Amino acid sequence: MKIIIFGGTGFVGLNVAEALLARGHNVTLYDRKQLPEGADRSFANYREQLTVVQGEITDVERIDALLKQGFDAIVLGAAITAGDQLERTNISAILEVNVMAQVPILGAAVRRGVRRVVNLSSASAYGAAGQRYEVLDEETPCDPVSFYAISKFTSERSVARLAELRGADCLSVRLSAVFGPWERIGKVRDTPSLQFQILAEFARGEPALLPGRGMKDWIYAVDAAEAVAMLIEAERPQHRLYNISSGAAWSALQWGEAFAALHPGLECRLARPEEKTFIQLHGSDRAPLSVARMADEFGWRARFGCAESAAHMSGWWMQHREAI
Repeated sequence: MKIIIFGGTGFVGLNVAEALLARGHNVTLYDRKQLPEGADRSFANYREQLTVVQGEITDVERIDALLKQGFDAIVLGAAITAGDQLERTNISAILEVNVMAQVPILGAAVRRGVRRVVNLSSASAYGAAGQRYEVLDEETPCDPVSFYAISKFTSERSVARLAELRGADCLSVRLSAVFGPWERIGKVRDTPSLQFQILAEFARGEPALLPGRGMKDWIYAVDAAEAVAMLIEAERPQHRLYNISSGAAWSALQWGEAFAALHPGLECRLARPEEKTFIQLHGSDRAPLSVARMADEFGWRARFGCAESAAHMSGWWMQHREAI
């Protein structure tokens, strides 16, 4: 298929692109930033399948002209992943990029006959409900609080409403706490995972001192990308919304210890009361996401648990240490 990923040179976008290219699809990445140098090397074997287009997500005319070339599927992955600081200073930008920019893209997708649209949403859409339930499934009532969470929940409802009005084939996925290859921070992403922060300390030659254990239902980006690829390829998905998570909670501390064990000299532990740490916990604890819907319909389960993802990320880190 011909697939375009908006936000394609970002963290999750690159992982989705890699999964799709490996499955033989032709992929176009649309993003304001070019392909990172390390990714350019990694994707060298896919040059005939890969196109990178640099542009703003708000450039309606350019995007419409691009979609006119004909695509089978769209991945809506462009987003401002905002923490408290970005929320204080960029509320309008968060809503513009995460919600309003989708509207003309969805309209163009319908006009140009795009077969499927997959919207990358977030577990943050559950919001305060994450503290009221033991497990979060796709039918759990949402109570988003932050502007980022509000924007992601609104994007889901916008996509669902367009599907109703235009008969479009659109669905959304709620990604749990994602970490893994190609993660980086920047002006549109100020909430790096604990795993990224652990590796950043290792790259500086420092011990990774955590302020807390960091217990979440983490999902390795490679697993998340394979789930998205599966949904793009699915002939007739039974639902319009899917959770993507490992389905099991484990701590970032445990992950850091497993990673450090593979590299003599590295150390990951909890910070002592008198020690200062630059590692930050982002977001409050919440219940894990249920992945029963993905498992029952597609037989999908995350392949990488704590130890497996640490080992895989170790190999990636040795090749791309400059990316951290």
